[in-house]
Amino acid sequence: MTATTGATAVRGFRSAELGWPELHRIPHPPYRLPVVGDALGSNPRAPIQDSLRLGRRLGPIFRRKAFGKEIVFVGGAGLAAEMADEARFAKHVGLGVANLRPVAGDGLFTAYNHEPNWQLAHDVLAPGFSREAMAGYHPVMLDVAERLTEHWDAAGAAGRAVDVPGDMTKLTLETIARTGFGHDFGSFGRTRPHPFVAAMVGTLTFAQRRNVVPDPLAPLLLRSATRHNQADMAYLNDTVDAVVRARRSSGGSGGGGDLLDRMLETAHPETGERLSAENVRRQVITFLVAGHETTSGALSFALHYLAQHPDLADRARAEVDQVWGDTSRPGYEQVARLRYVRRVLDEALRLWPTAPAFSREAREDTVLGGVHPMRRGAWALVLTAMLHRDPEVWGADAERFDPDRFDAAAVRARPPHTFKPFGTGARACIGRQFALHEATLVLGLLLRRYELRPDPAYRLRVAERLTLMPDGLRLNVDRRVGGAGADAEAPQVSSSPSGCPVTGAGD
Repeated sequence: MTATTGATAVRGFRSAELGWPELHRIPHPPYRLPVVGDALGSNPRAPIQDSLRLGRRLGPIFRRKAFGKEIVFVGGAGLAAEMADEARFAKHVGLGVANLRPVAGDGLFTAYNHEPNWQLAHDVLAPGFSREAMAGYHPVMLDVAERLTEHWDAAGAAGRAVDVPGDMTKLTLETIARTGFGHDFGSFGRTRPHPFVAAMVGTLTFAQRRNVVPDPLAPLLLRSATRHNQADMAYLNDTVDAVVRARRSSGGSGGGGDLLDRMLETAHPETGERLSAENVRRQVITFLVAGHETTSGALSFALHYLAQHPDLADRARAEVDQVWGDTSRPGYEQVARLRYVRRVLDEALRLWPTAPAFSREAREDTVLGGVHPMRRGAWALVLTAMLHRDPEVWGADAERFDPDRFDAAAVRARPPHTFKPFGTGARACIGRQFALHEATLVLGLLLRRYELRPDPAYRLRVAERLTLMPDGLRLNVDRRVGGAGADAEAPQVSSSPSGCPVTGAGD
C-alpha cells in the first residue's frame, strides 16, 4: 500500500496491508480485544498524548490498533533518523493529513508525492522565502505586533488577563493574511475569533475525529459533524475565493509581488507552467490554515514556559534590551541576534512541537533498525513529540524546560535528525525560516514590553486538533518599569502589506 492509493491509505486498511511482514514483532498495548483492538481506555480527543504515554512503556517503536485500523509509531531517535533518509523514505500523506484533502487537495502540505502540482508550486513559491523577500515581510510583522501590544496594554491597564492562544492566533492570522495576500481580517477588532478561525478549527478537529471513528459507524456517529465540516470547508473556500477575486480585479498587489501575486502571475522558470485556479485556492488555504495555526501554538507554549520560569524570562529580556536598545522598531537583522530568545522558542517546540507527527513511507523494500522489514510503500508515523523526549538524546531530564539545550555547542554535539518540528526532507516546511523569524520577533517585543504573571492555579493542558495548543492559558501582563525597552512606544503602523509566511509539519 502506498500513499498514491488515496483514501485507502488512511481508511479501511487491515494490519496485513501495512506492509510490515513481521508486524507481530512490534510491541502493542496489553489486553488487545477483538474488533475494538486497543481502543478501550484511550482518549480519542488526545491521541498524541495517549501515544506519548504508551511510547514510554513500549519503547522506540510500537503499534496501536482500533476497529481494524493499525498504525506503527516511531519515536526513537535512531529509527527516526533512518526514516529521515530521503534515499530510503519519502513523505506519506496519511491519517489526519489525508482527511484535509477535501479542502486542501494537492496543496503543498497535502499533495501526494506523485502529484505534479507539488513541485510546480514549490518551485514557483520558493523565491518568496529568500533572504531578500523575508526582509520585506519584517515591517508588516511589526505593524501587526502593534495591534497586539495595543490590545495587551488595554488589558493590563484594566487588570484583565489575556487569552494567550486566542491572541497569538489573531496575531499570526493577520500576519499571514496581510503579508501573503494583502488581506486584513480585522481580528483585533473582534471580541470573538474571526469565522475563518472557527471554520479552520472545525476542519482540523473533524480531520482528527475521523481517524478514530470506525468507517462503518462514521455515517451515524459523525452525521452532524460531517454537515458542520462541509459548511466549514465551504466557508474557507468562499473566503479565499473572495480574496483571489479582489486581487484579480485590482490587477495585483502593487507592492512588488506578494505570495498571491506569485501564485497568480508567476510561471515555472523552466517549463512555463502556471498554477491552475483550483490549485491557487488550495495553496492559499494551505498557507492560511497551516501557517497561522502552528506558529500561534509555538508562541503560546513559549509564553507559558517563560511565565513559569521568571529567571529564564529575565535572561531573555536582558538580551533583548542589550541587542535592541531603545529602538521602537527593531530591524530585520537585529532579530537574528536574539540567540537566547530563539533557544526559548526551540525548546518550546521541542517539548510541544505544534505539528506533533509526520508520516514516512519506504521507497523500496528495506529493514528498519536492522530488525523490522518493510515492503515498498509501508509507512509509519514518526511521533515528533516522542522523538524530542528520547532520553538517549535529551537526557534523563528530557521533560524539563531548558533553553540551553540549544546552545550552539550542545546542538553540534547531538546526532542529526533529532529535532524535527518542521518535518523532514524535501517536503519539510517551505516557510520554516519565516515562521521562526516571526515568532522570535514577537517574543522579543513582548518580553521587552511586559512582565508575565501566570495564574498560580493553572496547569498546562494541551488541546489536540491535529496541531497542539495550550488549552485555557491566560496570563496577566504588566508594563515594565525600567529597562532599555520598558517604555518603548509600540511600532507605528505602516500601510504597505507585503510578504508571505507559513509554517507547519512540512509540505
